[in-house]
Amino acid sequence: MPFKITITEDADRQFRSLQVREQRILEAAIQSRLQHQPMTPTKAIKRLRPNPFAEFELRAGDLRALYNVEGDEVVILIVGRKVGNKLIVEGEEFHGHQDHPVEPPENGSGKDAE
Repeated sequence: MPFKITITEDADRQFRSLQVREQRILEAAIQSRLQHQPMTPTKAIKRLRPNPFAEFELRAGDLRALYNVEGDEVVILIVGRKVGNKLIVEGEEFHGHQDHPVEPPENGSGKDAE
């Protein structure tokens, strides 16, 4: 039985921000790889380290789709492009899938002013 593929509103917006050619490549990868065995690790499918955002990553060249599997449904959460060791989503570096995302420092050094 094929898995149902769902894309979140954010991921759909990110998908549509890609060039048409890239959309076609990623859509073909999603249809061919995620409908039948979305949890089986392959060269194109990687289980991510435990994180609060997504469990799996689909690779299609430098394009990426981060997703979860919920029962018989694949939910695509993020669509982006890998550049070096960074995931770029809508022109911005995405940190939500990393174990320790880089966060901007809070006001001051974190110590109370004396």
